[in-house]
Parts: sequence; structure tokens; C-alpha cells
Amino acid sequence: MGSAAKTRPRTKPPEERREELINAAQKLFLEHGVGSTTVEQITTGADVAKGTFYLYFSAKEDVLAALQERFGRTLLEKIQTAVAEKPDSDWKGKLAAWGVACVNGYLDSIELHDILFFETRPRRRGAAVDHIVVDDLMELVKSGAEAGAWAVEDTRFAAVFLFSGLHGVVDDASAKEKRIDRARLGQRAEQICLRAVGL
Repeated sequence: MGSAAKTRPRTKPPEERREELINAAQKLFLEHGVGSTTVEQITTGADVAKGTFYLYFSAKEDVLAALQERFGRTLLEKIQTAVAEKPDSDWKGKLAAWGVACVNGYLDSIELHDILFFETRPRRRGAAVDHIVVDDLMELVKSGAEAGAWAVEDTRFAAVFLFSGLHGVVDDASAKEKRIDRARLGQRAEQICLRAVGL
């Protein structure tokens, strides 16, 4: 029995195997783009048989969707951590923290973001804004309104408007600026978030 056979486990939990496939796909997408990456390259990168891929995904597009979902969850975790650092009654601070964390979260992973979302088109029209990050912002705006911190008539509209605006600002800055001034961009994000709710 060779040393490789001794050290390499025969079976892994399904969640771990799926994550390895997703990680291999992310690495390849960043190196070669989504279109140029094959399922065979993904399985080679994950060190699994090609048939194993189809136990978890029906096509490469499913891996892309899983990566998009993971990107959204990771971004949301960063945002929620920043918001949680503010006192419960500091609604202004929470909303400002949401905006700054959103901007920084995108800037931290702009290359991956662009590969996942710009190289490919969303499967449906609403996919660009209909996700957990917007839902989280909507809940924050709604909770702040219920607490009397601000008056917002349509919390969904406000959340989509703010998210799309912040997203566009980051896209514009990364396309036009060689060196992004994060502090300035964050400060402007704070101001826009607060003005959007009338503060």
C-alpha cells in the first residue's frame, strides 16, 4: 500500500467534499474565468473522480450559484458583525456601520465578486437584488423605523436603493481609481445611508 493511499481518506463527509469542489472551482474561476473552466478541471483540483462532482452538482452553473450564495453569506456575516458592535439603541450607528461594512466587504473581494457576478448573467431578472444582504438591510431599516429612529415609508424600496447605490459606487471606484481611498468611500457610504432615511 503506497503512502498516498495511507494518508488520503477514502471517504469524507458530504459537506466537506462539496466544499472542496466549491473551493477548487473558486480557485479555477479566479485563474481562468468561469467560461474557460471545465468540470474536469474542478474535479482534478478537488482530487475527486468526475462522477463525484455529479453527486453534488448537475452542472458547472450549479457550482457558480453555490459560490455566489457563499459570497453573499460571507458579506452578510461581515456586515452583521460590524452592526452588532453598535449599542442596541444606536440606530444611526448601526445603519452607518452597515454601509461602511458593505463597501469594505465588496472591496475586500472585488476580484471574486466580478468573476462571480459580472462574467455571468443572473439566471433571472430579480437575482441582482433579491438576496440575503438586501433582506438584512430591509430588516434594519424596518426595525429602526419601528423604534422611531427614522421615518421610511417603503423599507424594501429603501433597502434596494441603498444596496444598489453602494454596489454601484464600489464598482465605479474600482473601475476608475487606481488606489481607492477606503476611508473617504466609507465616509460617503455612511452619509448616503443616513440621508436615505432622512437623517
